[in-house]
Amino acid sequence: MAFFAVLIFVFLGSIEGFSTKSQPCHYSVGKYCKPALANAVFSTIAFVLGAVTSLVSGFLGMKIATYANARTTLEARKGVGKAFIVAFRSGAVMGFLLAASGLFVLYLIINLFGLYYGDDWEGLFEAITGYGLGGSSMALFGRVGGGIYTKAADVGADLVGKVERNIPEDDPRNPAVIADNVGDNVGDIAGMGSDLFGSYAESSCAALVVASISSFGINHEFTPMMYPLLISSVGIIACLITTLFATDFFEVKAVDQIEPSLKKQLIISTAVMTIGIALVSWLGLPYTFTIFNFGAQKTVHNWQLFLCVSVGLWAGLVIGFITEYYTSNAYSPVQDVADSCRTGAATNVIFGLALGYKSVIIPIFAIAFSIFLSFSLAAMYGVAVAALGMLSTIATGLAIDAYGPISDNAGGIAEMAGMSHRIRERTDALDAAGNTTAAIGKGFAIGSAALVSLALFGAFVSRAGITSVDVLTPNVFIGLLVGAMLPYWFSAMTMKSVGSAALKMVEEVRRQFNTIPGLMEGTAKPDYATCVKISTDASIKEMIPPGALVMLTPLIVGTIFGVETLSGVLAGALVSGVQIAISASNTGGAWDNAKKYIEAGVSDHAKSLGPKGSDCHKAAVIGDTIGDPLKDTSGPSLNILIKLMAVESLVFAPFFATYGGILFKYI
Repeated sequence: MAFFAVLIFVFLGSIEGFSTKSQPCHYSVGKYCKPALANAVFSTIAFVLGAVTSLVSGFLGMKIATYANARTTLEARKGVGKAFIVAFRSGAVMGFLLAASGLFVLYLIINLFGLYYGDDWEGLFEAITGYGLGGSSMALFGRVGGGIYTKAADVGADLVGKVERNIPEDDPRNPAVIADNVGDNVGDIAGMGSDLFGSYAESSCAALVVASISSFGINHEFTPMMYPLLISSVGIIACLITTLFATDFFEVKAVDQIEPSLKKQLIISTAVMTIGIALVSWLGLPYTFTIFNFGAQKTVHNWQLFLCVSVGLWAGLVIGFITEYYTSNAYSPVQDVADSCRTGAATNVIFGLALGYKSVIIPIFAIAFSIFLSFSLAAMYGVAVAALGMLSTIATGLAIDAYGPISDNAGGIAEMAGMSHRIRERTDALDAAGNTTAAIGKGFAIGSAALVSLALFGAFVSRAGITSVDVLTPNVFIGLLVGAMLPYWFSAMTMKSVGSAALKMVEEVRRQFNTIPGLMEGTAKPDYATCVKISTDASIKEMIPPGALVMLTPLIVGTIFGVETLSGVLAGALVSGVQIAISASNTGGAWDNAKKYIEAGVSDHAKSLGPKGSDCHKAAVIGDTIGDPLKDTSGPSLNILIKLMAVESLVFAPFFATYGGILFKYI
């Protein structure tokens, strides 16, 4: 963070040679704006604040989750409904905390920076883009580091424990069990929280940048200027109303009510939010105004912005439910994958990959439709508020998402504490619902990342002074090719990191089983600390190269090849990253739930596939193990790759526009 803050200051300050004189504005011709040095200072402050907010929310989320998991286990003694309420409420605490702190800090810095900038709104909102960059850069390390940590432990624990030694999941005799349970919090709570916080901060920044050079900013109309923040604040209220439905109005009494209850949360919050958006658009916006559209001003009405936000909101719901269809074991896709385990692990892998590729189709159409509609109505500002619409129910989305690892840990605690079989069944039921909802959360994160990075891309293109990006020029086309390759390079790094860390873990777990006398009989204790150390060291060491790849690419491309090649790289990374992210997440989720489907043995079909420990089950465990790094490391980190490169390019756009393209200038 410190290193990157210095980079931002040096790069942006050097544009005018660190002078403190006012300079002509970039968009408003004939006016003078604050010096580039001020922009450098304030962008750096915003970056640090965004990064700190992201870290704090991840830290608090993990604290809440670790308080909640033992409480959930204890409540499970009284019944599944009570345990559900505890797990769900603790998830909600994290969701609201994140949504509120993100909004609060953003509003605070807009007002504080405004004291210096005064009438120069163009400079003010350009400096605020640093906030989004800070949020996402920390999310990258949380997601990649957390993903490597949790999956190294998970793969190690599963391969030796379940496949070789035939002991149940979360058995205290397994040396990797503590690392595995800690990992759920690191990856799914700290990582997911800071990821969605980053999306939220960036879409707000993208919308504010475009608005500051539209009629809102030119005429200094404060209320309509704050429209992106108003959407988010109404979202918090809508989610508050929605949470009451899960915990107070309709209580969960039986196992089969858990998943419907969580899905209702999404539908109710979306419906309530639609009404909220209508109110904000009607009360907070003038009837007509103009929006900056690549050099021209486009006339827009307030009902058109209402449609932009709503289309994002409902597209998010569609993506969520399609993800659920492909990853929940209640539907045929996952049951087909489970069925393919009859003939061994190879057919399971083939079916799972096919399912992942197929699950990309409808989400991409949903994203494409919302981009087309929102862009036609309100240019790039429309795309930015559509992304905000998708993220407006972030508090509910995070509550549902954080609920998963909390109930997963509760099951682990029940197993390790040697509690009765009945309690373990209840926590397993909570956990199975949590798995699907985690997949829904990832769907939301990826969909919103696509919209956010497109909006940031538009803001970058405007700021860098490009009127159109022509694919037929060689500079842009080579950028497209390289950009489309980056998600593959990034995935290769993260997958290999998980693989090599898991290798060390498997060796360590095997060593302990073979050398500690009385470990399998349960008379001796395993050495948990060594396994935790392997995961921690691996995640800290291995997250540097993928992080460096994402953070340095825009700087190198922009400085050496210039803004046009960089715009090609951003477009390429966006287009290929979204596809890989969706397919990786859904393939992994489907394999995981196919294994759980066989283990639970609820239907006749599931019973025919055999109990735990059968050949069928072992094939499913292998699929699940391959899917682990896909669904929890590579897939979710890719959405940060797309957003982070776009927001970074936007922050450094003034520098690239002035000094970029060294190579083409002198050839």
